[in-house]
Amino acid sequence: MTSVPPELADLARTLGVAVDYVDQGGQLREVSAESVLDVLAALGVDASTDEARATAWDELRLRDWRRALPPVFIAREGASGRVWAHVQHGWPLTLEVELEDGFRFVVQQLTHDVAPVEVDGVLVGEAAFEVPDHLPTGYHRIEALDSDGSVFGVCSLIVVPQSLTLPTALAEHPVWGLMAQLYSVRSSGSWGVGDLADLADLGSWAALEQGAAFLLVNPLHASSPLTPMAPSPYLPVARRFFAPWYLRVEDIPEFDDLARVDEEAVEALALPLRALDTDPALLDRDAAWEAKRAALELIRRVSRTTEREAEFAAYRAHEGPGLTDFAVWCALVEENGFGDGEWPEELRHPGGVAVAEAATRLSDRVEFHIWLQWLVDQQLSEAKRALEEAGMPLGVIHDLAVGVHPEGADAWALQDVLAQGIEVGCPPDMYNQVGQNWSQPPWHPWALADAGFVPFRDMLRTILRHAGGIRVDHMLGLFRLWWIPAGRPPYEGTYVTYDHEALVGILCLEAQRAGALVIGEDLGTVEPWVQEFLASRGVLGTSILWFERRPDGSIIEPKEWRSACLSSVSVHDLPPTAGYIEGVHVDLRERLGLLSRPVEEERAAHDAEIAEWRDLLVARGLLEPGVLNGINDVDAMVVALHRCLALSPSLLQGVALVDLVGDVVPQNQPGTDQEHPNWRIPLRDRSGRPVQIDDLRSDPLLRARVARIIDAVRR
Repeated sequence: MTSVPPELADLARTLGVAVDYVDQGGQLREVSAESVLDVLAALGVDASTDEARATAWDELRLRDWRRALPPVFIAREGASGRVWAHVQHGWPLTLEVELEDGFRFVVQQLTHDVAPVEVDGVLVGEAAFEVPDHLPTGYHRIEALDSDGSVFGVCSLIVVPQSLTLPTALAEHPVWGLMAQLYSVRSSGSWGVGDLADLADLGSWAALEQGAAFLLVNPLHASSPLTPMAPSPYLPVARRFFAPWYLRVEDIPEFDDLARVDEEAVEALALPLRALDTDPALLDRDAAWEAKRAALELIRRVSRTTEREAEFAAYRAHEGPGLTDFAVWCALVEENGFGDGEWPEELRHPGGVAVAEAATRLSDRVEFHIWLQWLVDQQLSEAKRALEEAGMPLGVIHDLAVGVHPEGADAWALQDVLAQGIEVGCPPDMYNQVGQNWSQPPWHPWALADAGFVPFRDMLRTILRHAGGIRVDHMLGLFRLWWIPAGRPPYEGTYVTYDHEALVGILCLEAQRAGALVIGEDLGTVEPWVQEFLASRGVLGTSILWFERRPDGSIIEPKEWRSACLSSVSVHDLPPTAGYIEGVHVDLRERLGLLSRPVEEERAAHDAEIAEWRDLLVARGLLEPGVLNGINDVDAMVVALHRCLALSPSLLQGVALVDLVGDVVPQNQPGTDQEHPNWRIPLRDRSGRPVQIDDLRSDPLLRARVARIIDAVRR
């Protein structure tokens, strides 16, 4: 590993590429020159030689001077701004703003004493104009006009909220809600995996019978149209669209009009899958999707009413080219297999002639996948309405994954705004000593800005349409991401910065328009100013009981936590609380070879952690004195930890469904793929017996357990 020379370090820092960073332990770590060069190359900058670096500096100096206007300008509501414009020196220039509603006005020019610069043999001057402070939030447009009134430059003007206003439900007092992995939550009507009808049912139970204010679920992003599908909801093929295997087939209106023979065929497909709903074995998404897809093919043959046909056409028009690109990709996958490495070269870019020809030839399959997204959109709308009727004030909070599958629909359709040859992950920390590689291509920060952040906006808009909130996984990724050059281990990556003012601003704007709240998962290596910035914008943070420690290692008690956050005892990357207390993660990591120190040391550290929490709970009168030596003691500590959680001032408190039913098996073990059945664990109790939504209402022992924990957190 070679150290970064000063001349390379200066260029890298200027371009937003880190040459060193502070790790989770507070130690300054250097990045290798090789990694920095690879990351710069992925950004489109050759810095491999002195001559190349000199050229890069020249290009950087002239980059903005070659533009009439910046590609995008972000302004905060109520604050004025200053935007530059370039024109041939001495030529007249006028700037006009066109608002979303079509209203236009001329922008005032400001005094701006900057010398002209020669660009490609032409002397270019710079002027400055004021963006006034009275503009409404929204997506507007700045145009540069010459003396003839001809437009020669365009800039997207995005006015974002100063800060998100909290929903009315949080104005009076903090609230609690349920956290669940939807695919694992089944009922007697499920086809082997949880679906959108189960979402409505679970949320209604939580609101009506338990008083929950929200239901936070895993990402429902799209999966591959072919099996086998990647089980992780955090590795989707597209983030804007949804996985159709979450559909409840029987709730599609056209299902009622099936011919008798087709209805019997659908029932024959469903029966063996419904039998799995009471089976403790691992979830089989592939079997569920194969059966549902066959059923959906039959339902699609049913004629739609005129009203339904009009709704479908309106949905298709509203979603526009983004939906079409996604559906074309799905159709191409059906024909050519998953992964564009198997595709003919001419199909690897969505703008190609061959792709247009294929889209025409496969138009029936393209329409099929558009239809599936329409059905999901409708069932999400129905779930939202069901929770509103049940009195759940915040409704469903959707989870937004960090990125997408490297061979998925987004990686294909949005390749021009994604960095190539790069994978996203995180540097080493106390839980993963070699770091993590999430195998996802990141946004290219400059290309995304050049696109006016439209792909980012459209993704958020679709997800928020039927949501009461959005949880952004790895919120720090809107500030900086750990880029790992392809072929390198995770610890040989480095941070690349993003325009957080733009990304967070657009997130707040879309949430404001949807009437939704925003939760940022801000765990991990966090620069101190980041949490302050997010809080100032009305974005809630995240506090996990097990992670709340001071630099000296002592516990930060919940009563000392932030108020502007979602707090919980645990999180999906850790075992359920009972399992964590028992140390099942230590045993699992030992079995998988993931420990970086002797298992005896790991167990001793874990036992000390649990003892420290037990002593604190006893001292606060939340737990009876005694020794953790049995299941009843573990369950008592689970309840006590939730009592402790309730002492926090957090506006939102999350209770994991797995804790309510007593599960102990981790849903995910970071750092593994096939070694552990990640994201395939059905909802089960301590004994391994599967738990259905129906059981939450009917099983007396389960109802008593649920009541103990809910009583502990209910405010």
